[in-house]
Amino acid sequence: MSKSIANPALMPLTARILAIARYTVLEAWRNRSVFLLIGMVVLALLLSLFVRQQAITESDRAQVAFLASITRLGSVFLLAITVLQGSVREFQDKVLELMLSLDLPRSAYLAGKFLGYALLAVGYGAIASLPLLLLSDPLNVFRWSITHIFELWIVIAFALFCITAFSQLLAAATFVLAFYLLARSITAIQLISQSTLSGPGPASDFAALLADAIALVLPRLDAFTQTAWLVEAIAEPLSMTGAIVQTSIYVSLLLCAAMFDLHRRNF
Repeated sequence: MSKSIANPALMPLTARILAIARYTVLEAWRNRSVFLLIGMVVLALLLSLFVRQQAITESDRAQVAFLASITRLGSVFLLAITVLQGSVREFQDKVLELMLSLDLPRSAYLAGKFLGYALLAVGYGAIASLPLLLLSDPLNVFRWSITHIFELWIVIAFALFCITAFSQLLAAATFVLAFYLLARSITAIQLISQSTLSGPGPASDFAALLADAIALVLPRLDAFTQTAWLVEAIAEPLSMTGAIVQTSIYVSLLLCAAMFDLHRRNF
């Protein structure tokens, strides 16, 4: 047995990051989270058939819109819970302390965890988009799937930040859910705050200013995975370059914040 295998501290840093990523994917597979996603997608497909039968007009669009919304929300929720539960288990079982005792940089541990969950997100995005291929144009489904993977990466980074900051599953899950829902609805909140139905005044101006300030620090997740792409409706355009730039910026910032909290903790 070579010394690099016998002593993990002698392994190259890249190899250790890849080993953590592989362990992360294997742990998620053993937790059956992928099977839960498959079951959720199948159930959503069956429910979409019921929605199709109940729709009076444009039944095809109603089915696609319902199926896309359920699979998107379900995959985000399941992946976020998988990330949070896995991290909490490692904290409670002292797995992280054991890894750090082997002269593993905390930044390498965080990079390996994110890489593993990012690979898992690719599978989640593919599974969520499979039934949509039967109902919509493949090119539109591909764009929907790619941007869905991007938003999953942002959710993963935010979940890692929350769990390192709070170390409590309930608190971290609450913040992740609030972050995702707010990022998906911030544009609608801005439009409502700018409405003049209630008349101009200090309160409406403050609400509009507050909504604009929140929008500045949130990703435009409402521009990702738009259902309108699948039903061939008029949708706000989103270039892949813009999606990649947004994902890169927010993932980098969130991982840096998570790394700061991880270095701040005493084990």
